[in-house]
Amino acid sequence: MMDSIKVILRIVTILPFMLVIGLYMGKRSIGELPVFDFLVVLVLGAVVGADIADPSIDHIHTIVAMIAIAILQKLIIRLKLKHQKVGKLLTFEPTVVMYKGTFLMENMQRIQYSIDNILQMLREKDVFHTKDVELAIIEANGRLSVKLYPAKESVIREDMSIYTSGDNYEIPVILDGKIQYDLLQEVNKTETWLIDKLNTVGEHSISSIFYAAVNSKGELIMSKKQSRMDHVPPYKH
Repeated sequence: MMDSIKVILRIVTILPFMLVIGLYMGKRSIGELPVFDFLVVLVLGAVVGADIADPSIDHIHTIVAMIAIAILQKLIIRLKLKHQKVGKLLTFEPTVVMYKGTFLMENMQRIQYSIDNILQMLREKDVFHTKDVELAIIEANGRLSVKLYPAKESVIREDMSIYTSGDNYEIPVILDGKIQYDLLQEVNKTETWLIDKLNTVGEHSISSIFYAAVNSKGELIMSKKQSRMDHVPPYKH
């Protein structure tokens, strides 16, 4: 009974203190320093969890540990702001994954992002046509930033009296050199049609295609496998 009461009292006292620690750490995106922030949260959670679950742990030691973690976090952030090289060691660099409608396979492999990941993130940005993408970057926090070609950037169609029909999107039919037969069937196309389309543009090997999709007009959009691409903007911190 006494241990149960001690656990309840620790919860009541530790939560307000965690709030104070959180406010002290500052209003900052947790993705700014992904690796370090993850470690801070992990260690802080372990310290608090152990304190609550094990009444034999001296409560004051938990308080001291939390204060030390908060102070260390503040020092690391200040060091990162003053010294760019330190900041680069503690965070990830932005990575260009698409340029001029083409997937940069080598960059994607380096950060361990699959083509499915990128396509999903594009859709979350309301981008359903890969050929409209001038530049796509995976930021240090793992999110995708997208720059469309100027002609494809958003306008309010109502203001310009421009109206378009729905069903304006791409359906992938080749992903990483493999034909997606179920999706090919969904767009009422055959493997023969797909091969003929590739032959028309001088591509004779399915395995050399990283991404291919059919849009609402029946056109084939394609991005070849290639390790490098010239003149990719050098985005760095």
